[in-house]
Amino acid sequence: MKLPHSLQWRLGLTLGLLLTLLWIGAASVTAILARHALDEVLDSALQETAQRILPLAVAEVLGRDVEGVTQRQAKIRTHDEFLTYAVRDGQERLLLLSHDADPAVFPSWSGSGFSQSSTHRLYSEEALQGTVRLTVAEPLSHRTLVAREIQLGLVLPLLVFLPITLLTIVLAVRASLGPLRRFRERLAVRSARDLSLVPVDELPTELVPVADTLNGLLGRLAAAFEAERSFAANAAHELRTPLAGAIAQVQRLQAETRDTGAKSRAADIEASLKRLTRLSERLMQLARAEGGRLRLDHSADLRVVARLLTDELSRMAAAGRLVLALPPEPVMSDLDPDVFAIVYRNLVDNALRHGTAGSPISVSLTPGGLLTVANDGPVVPSDTLRRLADRFERAGTQAEGSGLGLAIVHAIAQRIGSALVLKSPRSGQAAGFEATLLLPTGSGRVRSTPTA
Repeated sequence: MKLPHSLQWRLGLTLGLLLTLLWIGAASVTAILARHALDEVLDSALQETAQRILPLAVAEVLGRDVEGVTQRQAKIRTHDEFLTYAVRDGQERLLLLSHDADPAVFPSWSGSGFSQSSTHRLYSEEALQGTVRLTVAEPLSHRTLVAREIQLGLVLPLLVFLPITLLTIVLAVRASLGPLRRFRERLAVRSARDLSLVPVDELPTELVPVADTLNGLLGRLAAAFEAERSFAANAAHELRTPLAGAIAQVQRLQAETRDTGAKSRAADIEASLKRLTRLSERLMQLARAEGGRLRLDHSADLRVVARLLTDELSRMAAAGRLVLALPPEPVMSDLDPDVFAIVYRNLVDNALRHGTAGSPISVSLTPGGLLTVANDGPVVPSDTLRRLADRFERAGTQAEGSGLGLAIVHAIAQRIGSALVLKSPRSGQAAGFEATLLLPTGSGRVRSTPTA
């Protein structure tokens, strides 16, 4: 038989099967011992009965006027007679029979003591030098019936209590494996961005080495990811100064040269350097999104940050293109304002770059913390829409960009326990694009997740 893969069911099934076999074996041994004890008790009763009846039989035979006559005891009232007896003389003549005795049951005299035929257990005694011989018989079927009743008395409780015992074993095993189940659940909620160690205090001693090994692996993975994030952030940070210097030199070269071709090449170099600068900034934001602290110990009004960012971004876009809708009451959140700024900038920058040129971009923030950025534009195919949050995914567009903006927002959404929802067409329209993200607020429903 193939055991189930579940440790809980394997232990329950194994213990239940062993208990059942042990119980059946114990019941069988008990039944054998009970049958042996029963035979001893019934033999004793058979011998005692014979010794009690024999003096009465002698008195009855000696008090007769006529010898050699068979007499049967009268039945006083109807009852089941398990013990029958026969009294004979030395010539094997029947002198006295119990009221329900069958003469054929009693074999020829073979001496005092116990004997047994195919149907009866017998005990014989004699008196007056063998002239009065008494034999008491008990049907073997009676003994079998009593033994069967004893066996049923042993088996019936087994049938009743065995399922209860098996259920108790399963529940006990389940309760014993509770710490392991809770360890698995705590491990299951870990994400690639939450590699903190799992507590092992409740685990059984046998499983602690496995948990320690797993925690060691998590620690090594966390260290490797942290080293990767630190390298990306440090590299991007170190690139900012030389890139800024290179851009300044290229701009100076454009101002000093009178060669048209050189100016064109310098402009191309400047554009490439600026793209590299934007990419380094996005890499720093991605490192912050994946490894930095996102939540604070206090709350701040997100409306203030939204207004400042809208004013700043409006200066880089056409006048009136950004339309911001904020609630009259404060939107308090423990999200780091710098992290909110990263989310806001990337979503709005994505709308500015990929939306229809000159069309308004709607930005709204609800009291519950739902941030929505929507723009006009062609409908994005559903298969492309599913890939937009991947790193360096540009969906075939020709617009400038690093392909990291939505990936950064998606990483932040995962860390705060929310989800970046992308729609195309936008809500209530036949075209366009819309991105929504539920931010943690006092009235929001974003669940609390560990933030490294």
